Order: sequence, then C-alpha cells, then structure tokens
Amino acid sequence: MTRCAQPGCTGTIDEGYCDLCGSAATPVSGGPASGASPAPSTGSPSAPAPQTQPVSRGTSSPVSSGRSRAGVLGTLADLPSVPYRDPAGAIMADPQVPEEKRYCANPDCGKPVGRSREGLPGRTDGFCPHCRTPYSFTPKLHKGDLVAGQYRVLGCLAHGGLGWIYLAADENLDGRWVVLKGLLNTKDAEALAAAEAERRFLTTVDHPNIVKIFNFQRSNGLDYIVMEYIGGQSLHELRRKGPLPLREALMYGREILQAFAYLHEQDLVYCDLKPANVIRVGRRLKLIDLGAVQRAGSPPGTSWATVGYHAPELDSRPSSVASDLYTVARTLAVLTIPSFSPAKGGVAAPLPQDCGDESYGRLLRKATAHDPAARFQSAWDMEEQLVGVLREVSALEEGVPYPAPSTLFGPERTAVGTALSDDTSVVFDPLDPAAVPGALPVPHVDPADPAAGALAGLLGGSGADLVGQLAALPQTAETKLMRARLLAEEGAQEAVTALDELDRELPGDWRVLWYRGVHAMAAGQAGQAARLFDACVSELPGEQAPKLALAFALECAGGPAAPWYERVWRTDHAYVSAAFGLARTVRLAALDEVPRSSRHRVAAQAALVASVARRPGPAGVTFDDLLEAAGRLDGLADLDPRRRDLLTAELLRRALDWLGVNQPPPGARLAEAYFTEAGLRRQLEKIFRRLAVSAQTRQERHALIDQANAVRPRTWL
Repeated sequence: MTRCAQPGCTGTIDEGYCDLCGSAATPVSGGPASGASPAPSTGSPSAPAPQTQPVSRGTSSPVSSGRSRAGVLGTLADLPSVPYRDPAGAIMADPQVPEEKRYCANPDCGKPVGRSREGLPGRTDGFCPHCRTPYSFTPKLHKGDLVAGQYRVLGCLAHGGLGWIYLAADENLDGRWVVLKGLLNTKDAEALAAAEAERRFLTTVDHPNIVKIFNFQRSNGLDYIVMEYIGGQSLHELRRKGPLPLREALMYGREILQAFAYLHEQDLVYCDLKPANVIRVGRRLKLIDLGAVQRAGSPPGTSWATVGYHAPELDSRPSSVASDLYTVARTLAVLTIPSFSPAKGGVAAPLPQDCGDESYGRLLRKATAHDPAARFQSAWDMEEQLVGVLREVSALEEGVPYPAPSTLFGPERTAVGTALSDDTSVVFDPLDPAAVPGALPVPHVDPADPAAGALAGLLGGSGADLVGQLAALPQTAETKLMRARLLAEEGAQEAVTALDELDRELPGDWRVLWYRGVHAMAAGQAGQAARLFDACVSELPGEQAPKLALAFALECAGGPAAPWYERVWRTDHAYVSAAFGLARTVRLAALDEVPRSSRHRVAAQAALVASVARRPGPAGVTFDDLLEAAGRLDGLADLDPRRRDLLTAELLRRALDWLGVNQPPPGARLAEAYFTEAGLRRQLEKIFRRLAVSAQTRQERHALIDQANAVRPRTWL
C-alpha cells in the first residue's frame, strides 16, 4: 500500500484516495492552503444556536468524471473538489470564547453566563447564577501537554457545547492527527459508570460516513473522547458561500441518512445534526461529532441539541428515530433555502411556504411534521423518498429522464386517454374518470405477509371473481388490502366499509389513503380523489404513481393537472399516461417523446398526425406541418390499415382547405398524391372507395361511397 503524501497524515492510498484523510494520491499543486472548517458545537434546547468555529482541514476530492449521467444518479465524486488545507492552520492563536457565546451547559437552564457587569469583563470560570452549574471557558489543555502518555496537544481548534476541542498528535502512531473533545463529567459514581459503558460502545461504531472513535481518556480529572481527525469543509462553511444547489444537497442528505440508518440499527440516535457537524471529505461525507449520540428512548431532556434543528417534542419525550430524522430535514432546509434561518429570537423558525421545489418541500414537511408519528419512521424510508426527489431534480437539471423501478408500486398497468376522439374537431375526448382506476399502478404486497405468496399471482387482477378467491385465503392485512383495492376500483360502496376497518387495523398506512382516492375516482368524485391523492403525494413525495394519480384527478376535476403530468413524464418515460395527459392539457409535442420501444408509440404518433389534420382554419397549419404529418404516417409500419386510411383522409381534407388560400411549391406531393386540388381529390376518392369495400355494415359502406362521390374531381363525363 502507498503512504499518503499529505503532511501529518498516516493513512494509505486506496483506489487513488487516502483511507484516512480522503486526499487524492498526489497533493494539490501549489501547496496546502491555510484555513479550517467550522467546528461542531452544541447547546441546550433553550440556548441560541452557537457560533461555529474552525476545527478541521480540507481535502481534495475527485474531479467530476464528466460521463453521461442519464438514468444514473450522481455521487459526491462528481462534485467539485475541496481544496486541501494544512491542519496546523486550524489551531486558534488566542483561544477565547466571546462573551455573547457563553451559555450555561445545563440542558435545563441554558441561560447566559460569564457576561460583563458594571464595566467589568465577564468571568471565564464560575457558577451559573441561575442554577449554580459550574462553567469554564478557559482551555484545560495547552500546547505540549501529553494526555494519557500518548496524545501530544498542539492547540485548541474550537469551543463546543461540552468544552474545548483540541488538535493532538498520536505519538504511538507516528504523529497521526487526532481530535480530543471534552465530555460532560459527573461526580455521581453510578452515572459515571453508566456513561463510561455508553462511551466505550461508541468505539465499535464503524461506518464510512461516521467519524471513527479511537479511545476515551482522562487528564487532570476531565474526560476526553479521542477521535479521527477529518480534513475537509463542513457543510456550514459551504453554506456560508450561498445556498447549495438542491441536487448537491440531496446527495449529502442521502449520505447522512445512510449513516443514520446504521446508527439506528445499533439502537443509537445522533441527536444533534446540523451543517457544522458534517464534513465533506474525499468522495463522501463524515458526521464528525458523536458527543450527543445516545441510546434511542433516553429520558426526555438528556439530549444535547441546537435550537432550530432539534424536534420540538424532545423537551418532554425521549429521543427517537423520528426526532433524529427531523434534524436531517432541518439541516437540508438550511443548506438549500435562501434567507432561511433555523431559529429567530431563540425559537425555531417554520419552514417557508416555497422550499424551491414542490416534491422537496413535501419531503421536508413530512420529516418535520409536528406529530412524530406523521414523520418518516426509518432512515431507509426517508432515503428512498429523498432519492425519488433527487431523480426529479436531476431530470429537471439535465433534461433527461431518471427512471427507476419503485419498491412500493408496480408499473403503470395501461395508458389511459390514448384513443383519438370520434369528433374530428378535437384530438382527444375528455379523460374518462372510470378508466383511471384500472390503469393506476398497484401497491406492492408486503413480502413478510403470510399470504404474500398466494397474492403474488393475483396482484394485477381485478373483478368479482378475485374477490371470491380472496375469501378463501387467510385474512391477513394484505388480503384485506387487496379486497379493498378490488372493491375500490369497481367504485363499490362496500369499499368504504372495508377501508374504514383497515384504517383502524393499520393506522397511518398510506395504502388505505391511496385506495380511498381510487374509490373516489371510480365513483366519479374527482375533486375528492384529488384531495386524497394530494395527501398521498405528501406521504410519498419521491414516488411518481401518486403524482400521476393526482394529475388524473385534477384533470377530471378541471384543476391544474399539467404541472404534475410534466413532473412525472420528465422523470420517468415509463408512465406513458403522463405524456398523453400533457398532450390533452398543454403540450402535444410530449407525444413525440414516447419511446419507440413503447407499445403506445403508434397511438402517440397517430395523435400528432390528427393534431395537424384537426387544427382549425387554413392559417392554423403550414405546408411543412402537412408534410411532417404525412411522413409520420409513412413511418408507422404497425398502424392498422383502416386507421391509416382514415387518418390519411383527414390529412388530405386538411390539405384541401389549406390549398384554398395557399400555393404549394411546384411538383409537391402529399400522401402519394400530387399537391393539387385534382390530385388530392383523386387520392381521397380512392381511399374512401377502399374503405367502403371493408365496411362492416351496409349503412357505413353507403356513407363512404357518398363521400367518395362528393370529393372526386369534377369532370365533363
């Protein structure tokens, strides 16, 4: 293995980057830059958000690969590199805590301490005048001190909620950089023993997105956590340059959630996430402060947190996964929303109405719902929805779809609203609400359900026969949900009772809400369906199926459906109904984007031809429009011959109208006819007579012959 070339680093090069500091194999040209990134700091829930101070160095990360990312989400390796910084530049020359940053460390107090009075400077050491908790803002370690016979102190990096943070060199490991951070001390022997056990457990935490804890040591009666020194820039420092691009911030959120998922699996909660506690390093992020980590369910009031980031219930309820995920959403909001401050006047500020993107805003609101039960209940669930939002944002930025199979829904069962209208004055008829329920994707069956195997073969089915088959299966949650789905798609009143029962049995299950929307749609209550599907979108902000269902309902109710169709189609071309929805509402050109591999490609192209043939008025179409439409017809090898003749006849009639006020180029042809009145009429006559031969009824045949006689060129014979 190759040794890292960065000064003071004892890591080794793995796949081109240091496995310790994350730096590239070759130091950045021009030498290291002086500077450091903000330090983690914590405070009581009632204290103002503490000022961030420098703590760690920056590193180089890979330059963007520049490869095409269509269909593949970007990673941190594709973001601009972070300049390397010399860790020695992070040491504070004069380690002091400004008076306005001095607060009591007691979580139940958090009031100002050490302030100036009557012209005298504030004390840096003393007792809180409100609760008598001792405080000290003077460093306890100094340059040259040796802690535990191993860690040589180089100086102070910053001051956090639990005291000073120091840079040191591990003399047992060739001077490897480490960080010493003070821990809250207690004179209670029993509490000290319990805290020691918890601290030791942190040394087993091993995740690429979490700082590594090496050791716990005591010096002069004070406890210190010894952890990996992380070079890079904190997200707080990056944010100080301006709001981060949403796509970039979502990548960071994904990495954070993966780290949180790991901690939650260990029954731990991070508690104090904020931009200052996350460092960009190499090709990943690192959570750099485990000082507030505690067991999930720890007593209320024991969680160290920062105003504006921590969940509101932590003052009276134990910490939980839901309270942890709350901090992720607040951190993302701070990173991305211009002029958003997490706290004002010592009180958490609400999220703004406009968070920059509709799906992103709904993700943030769900994660920060006032009721913890209404939030995401696992980091994996939140990450899945965040990735869905990331796909939408990426598709918008790059102009290419970012499709992915859903883990919650099956595919679109069929496309609706694809048939041309029989009325030749319009392209499509209004969307039929009754056609929607049978086309929508079906939620997946929970594989852990006892009846999952038996239900797998019935998933795409419908009808009364299946309801009867379900009665013979074990009455599990999934069999009841499938029965409710079948009843809802039929618009049966019995579905309401079934869903009410499931609501009591499965409180908060989004599938009950989904099937209520399906039932409302089938029952012709499009406005009610729109409200229900809108709630589903808020529950699953990264999923496309609820957005498609909402667009259907809004279109049927006369609402603004186009933005939702646009969002779905832009992200995933597998939802062909969204393209036809756009064609019916605002943008016919979307039909040209239906993939050639889709079985609905012919219908899309036929609709584009019809849109030219049925455009009103001679001035509404150009010569090039007519030629392009005829070329589309020629390219549809799979088009039914009768349908081809009918569309060609429409196009030729439109050309006759155009010819009445326009002059085509000499020798022009259209649909195998000379672009003259006589030529177009002869071709129309030929088509109508051919259609008459294959007519299904005598009445239809006579009508076609009459049309042929009416359009044939006038002659003297």
